[in-house]
Amino acid sequence: MICENAVLRGSAVAGDQPVLVDDHVFVGPHATLLGCEVGRCVYVATAATVLQCARLGAGSVVAVGALVHARTVLPDEYFVPPHTVALDAPVRLLAPGDPGLAEAVRRVGFAQVAFGVDAEWTDRISRYEHIAEVRVAEFGTHADDEVLNLG
Repeated sequence: MICENAVLRGSAVAGDQPVLVDDHVFVGPHATLLGCEVGRCVYVATAATVLQCARLGAGSVVAVGALVHARTVLPDEYFVPPHTVALDAPVRLLAPGDPGLAEAVRRVGFAQVAFGVDAEWTDRISRYEHIAEVRVAEFGTHADDEVLNLG
């Protein structure tokens, strides 16, 4: 079940990253799944986010407002608490204000896995400039898409 205002978006920018959703999965309102794999009987709560190349094991839960970062692997029946960041394999949990969060996100290499951008973590301007260019090109490929009226 995919609820209202959920976003499921695959990508081919930094490799083939489809969104794969198994059976008996619940994706809550305003949840976001980007280029990830969701096992069977998974519960992704309201406003939760799962980033590129993450894998959610069968029966796992991503609670309200939680983030499963890129390349993270959740074991079967794993619980990510509300408003928590899950990252790495094996998975570890960090609170939003954890002083080690920035370093942990740096090690994930998000810009590379999500956008194919290799820029130094400390060079934010260059990294974001390249990411914006990738996004413009990616979304620009849909400029001539036809909107279907299925109602």
